[in-house]
Amino acid sequence: MDIPRATLPKALDIPQMYLRQPTADVPAYKPMIVPPADLERPEEVEAEETTEQPEPPTLKIPVIDIKMPIPETAVVVTAVTTAVIAVTTTTITQSLFEPIKKKVQKQLQAKVNKWKEKRKKESSTKSKTE
Repeated sequence: MDIPRATLPKALDIPQMYLRQPTADVPAYKPMIVPPADLERPEEVEAEETTEQPEPPTLKIPVIDIKMPIPETAVVVTAVTTAVIAVTTTTITQSLFEPIKKKVQKQLQAKVNKWKEKRKKESSTKSKTE
């Protein structure tokens, strides 16, 4: 007896994926050593000399006998730069917006004048009909 056999296509060759096991990056830090509150220097060690900061330069005003502190160079440069930028910006924008402002004012004035004329005509026609 002949038993029919089915011819099946070959199976697809699917490559197997290998996943690596996850790893964690544990943060590390240098431990900070905090000295105790009652820490004193040993007797054989000399104390360091502390250097005091010099007084800021001052300007003496002779008439009223006041000493005014002179600001640092960085502060003066920042203030001057800011002032120059502010003045420049204002000057430029004023010259740009002045013509626009004039045109808008003319258009608005024309509209207001038309509205006034229309209102006068309406009031004059109402007074004639009464």
